[in-house]
Amino acid sequence: MKTLRCIIVDDEPLAVKMLEGFVARTPFLELAGSFNDPVLALSEIRAQAPEIVFLDIQMPDLDGMELSRMLPPQTRVIFTTAFKQYAFESYEVSALDFLLKPIRYQKFLEAAQKAQEWFALKDAAATGPVAEEKTSAFIKVDGALRKVDFADILYVEGMRDYVMFHLASARQPLVTHLTMKAVEEMLPAKSFMRIHRSFVVNLGHIQSVTPQGDLKVGDALLHVSEGYREAFDAYLASL
Repeated sequence: MKTLRCIIVDDEPLAVKMLEGFVARTPFLELAGSFNDPVLALSEIRAQAPEIVFLDIQMPDLDGMELSRMLPPQTRVIFTTAFKQYAFESYEVSALDFLLKPIRYQKFLEAAQKAQEWFALKDAAATGPVAEEKTSAFIKVDGALRKVDFADILYVEGMRDYVMFHLASARQPLVTHLTMKAVEEMLPAKSFMRIHRSFVVNLGHIQSVTPQGDLKVGDALLHVSEGYREAFDAYLASL
């Protein structure tokens, strides 16, 4: 079992104390530091590059959402906040989960286990001479690891902290706990492209493209949103 180093950032001392206790109860977590000051925390996070940061959002000087955009690329965030209105925005950054205060240990443990699974998938995808030479990955479905061939994936659909893998070989999608950010990093960039906040598509399964920017993939019609259109148009121009 891989040990994940973590740093806690929260301007409330009692919240930090609680999270420190949760980390101590979790065998695969190692506390690398706790901070009430987000500015000081940022410097230490950049120096240590921990796997996880348990991060409050509403803090003085530098809020958690801003801080999350300044972290090392290998560091992932689990937000801990009393304000549920930030939940949607949290999945646009590198957040693996969003814990709403008051936090129960069971919810904390589930988030930590999600992080453990994410790093296990990342390590497995990186095994071999070149990461993008991998042709498959294991994802956790209904408590068991299931091997998924990349070529079998039509597209991946995001639904908050879940994603659905739509496969050519199955009528029902595979549902697992992952973020779209994690999906993008797991899949080979030469074969997959994000076309929307909620969709990553297998380029090899695109059957047609309408003038409005809709892609026919399997039985689905997927829209290329404005923020991703330039990259997709560049891909089409390269063919």
